[in-house]
Amino acid sequence: MDTLHQKKTQDFWRKGSWLRWIVHLLGVWPLAALGWDAWQGNLSVNPIQDAEQRLGRAALYFLVASLAVTPLTTLTGWHFLPPRRRALGLYAFLYASLHFAVFVALDYGFDIPEIFRLTREKPFILLGLTAGLLLLPLAITSFDHLMRRMGKRWKRLHRLIYLIAPMVILHYAWAQKGDFFALRGDILRPLLWGIVLIVLFVLRLPVVRRKLSAMRQKVSSVKSV
Repeated sequence: MDTLHQKKTQDFWRKGSWLRWIVHLLGVWPLAALGWDAWQGNLSVNPIQDAEQRLGRAALYFLVASLAVTPLTTLTGWHFLPPRRRALGLYAFLYASLHFAVFVALDYGFDIPEIFRLTREKPFILLGLTAGLLLLPLAITSFDHLMRRMGKRWKRLHRLIYLIAPMVILHYAWAQKGDFFALRGDILRPLLWGIVLIVLFVLRLPVVRRKLSAMRQKVSSVKSV
């Protein structure tokens, strides 16, 4: 029994089962924190806008985290990371959907003509909506049976993430009211996320991945001596 228990414990850590629970805990945390703050009356003077913005930022965080999985796997060799990418992407879609729902239902009370007017006046709204709509087919086709049925088409479809992520960053930056050149906090944050995104895209380039993998293997061989 002790040997069996030890084997299960070793598999739990080696296969990264613990990471699944961490991802799900982090996944519900922004929503739980928002609900708690709303109940305690700790939102800003504009609680609907506060909730809308917090949900949008959560969508961005999970989207970037899903894009970070491949570079982190290349750097560390931890092959238990890629299975968590789907959950991260689905949480990104969840929070993007909630962000949009709060905007439509709570902020503008389903006033569709007013929403269309705002969309014409503020293109960043259209940009964010387009990014969200592009995320929809990725979320729908993220499950194993659809991946198998779609074959190579699945990979081509999911390359849309390379378009969606910059759109989300631009939507975030464009929605800010600060002076870009002043680099105040409201502009600096999306700028920093844009830099993170560029770094992740560079790390995903095949030539960079090959070099990083070779360096990691070389370091591992030295350590094993």
